[in-house]
Amino acid sequence: MTNALVFPGQGSQFIGMGKLLAEAEKPARLVFEEVNDALSQNLSKVMWEGTEDNLRLTENAQPALMAVSMAIIRTLEAGGLKVSEISSHVAGHSLGEYSALCAAGAFSIADTARLLKLRGQAMQRAVPVGEGAMAAILGLSLDDIKAVVDEAAQGEIVVAANDNADGQIVISGHKAAVERAIDIAKEKGAKRGLLLPVSAPFHCPLMQPAADEMRDALAKVTISQLTVPVIANVLAAPISEPTGIANLLVEQVTGAVRWRESVGSMASLGVTKVIEVGAGKVLTGLVRRIDKSLEFANIQDPADIDAFVASL
Repeated sequence: MTNALVFPGQGSQFIGMGKLLAEAEKPARLVFEEVNDALSQNLSKVMWEGTEDNLRLTENAQPALMAVSMAIIRTLEAGGLKVSEISSHVAGHSLGEYSALCAAGAFSIADTARLLKLRGQAMQRAVPVGEGAMAAILGLSLDDIKAVVDEAAQGEIVVAANDNADGQIVISGHKAAVERAIDIAKEKGAKRGLLLPVSAPFHCPLMQPAADEMRDALAKVTISQLTVPVIANVLAAPISEPTGIANLLVEQVTGAVRWRESVGSMASLGVTKVIEVGAGKVLTGLVRRIDKSLEFANIQDPADIDAFVASL
């Protein structure tokens, strides 16, 4: 059995995530404290006692999801299980790529938290609320979607932003262009097209101001040697050296998340089981759709950690 660890992206957050971990495991508790200190914010309180709307804010959701994932990783490590010993590769969906890089040792937890806070703020600043949108299109291939967005653009921006699984693609761009694309997609046979409850059009060229901010921020952060290769979102291929990581993360802000291809890449590299580390089960569901030969599991609370350890 060859494992890959994968880390969730925005949309997987929920009030209470990570609370059982913090109560049961000291290493997890220390991660949440470290993130709070790094951000000079009681993010744990937002996660455990706040409102869904406040947690959903990009600048809160991104570091919060990373904190839960890293609380699990640190708990496993405290039990003697190193990431490099329990997995051949790691990957994450959008912000989850930062969690994956942190788990692989490229970034410290404090730096990752600060980068994700800034990333969330920069993405929100890049496009005024209401001007951009994202939508999920179900039932069409990536080639179909590319034809749809080309037709829908009409001088505005709309692109395929997340290639999540066969027949599940997210588009992003100017709101009017996204709405046109939904209508065109339905005419071309899409099963569904629905606007997503997000505050900005992620992973499209409208995010260029945020990409510029991230380039400056990443230039000031130490990127250490990786202990395990990371499958990069924009490459759908593994990287194992620190060189170039910053550029890939900058490109990721405006570029597409190639998740379907990333899972295919893991399988081609010999991965037989994909383990989602963190809140929710979104990636597990996508893996199931992408490649039915892969086994999968989730780790998000103390019971899951016990089950995973027992399975090794």
